[in-house]
Amino acid sequence: MHIKSMRLDGFKSYAQPVQIKSFDNFFNAINGLNGSGKSNILDGICFVLGQSSVKSFRCENLQQLIYKNGQSGVTKAMVSALFDNRNKSQSPIGLEDLDEFEITRTIIVGGKTKYMLNGVTKTNTQIMDIFKTVSLSIQSSHFIIMQGRVTKVMNMKPMEVLGMLEETTGTRMYENKKEQAEKLIQKRTRNSKKSRNVSRRT
Repeated sequence: MHIKSMRLDGFKSYAQPVQIKSFDNFFNAINGLNGSGKSNILDGICFVLGQSSVKSFRCENLQQLIYKNGQSGVTKAMVSALFDNRNKSQSPIGLEDLDEFEITRTIIVGGKTKYMLNGVTKTNTQIMDIFKTVSLSIQSSHFIIMQGRVTKVMNMKPMEVLGMLEETTGTRMYENKKEQAEKLIQKRTRNSKKSRNVSRRT
């Protein structure tokens, strides 16, 4: 599963609909002159994947994602992402029969947002559940490494990189549970030994 193409309409600097095609399934780079809207494409990807932190978008509220804050006749911002779903081993649960699917997120003046899956309205929870089935969590602090953090990540020690990957892929949760279980076993083993020692003395 990977993004095949996307469409931005009224989103940030894109007052008119813009279609971006030919995403590669391994590596993509966005280049252009300063102020041409490169970072807004990344913001659009984060937006449609469910990002809700205004800090990540460098704005005070989500309504500011609308072109000129909705004050130029543009009353909504919409981002659609078309996903290539031919690799069934990476397909979200419930969408295995589709070779592609489209998710759209829209925000209108006033701050109300809505999601659509292939043109059908869905709740935020339903869309996030789809992403969770393929271990995609935009809310992870390490899912997107922004420009200011690149050097920090490059200088990380191997165990720090491993920890970052575990948190991003969701395996950190299981490591924490494993550590808790091991501590509980050790505690109960110590208590059991104490009980046996008391029994022998009596």
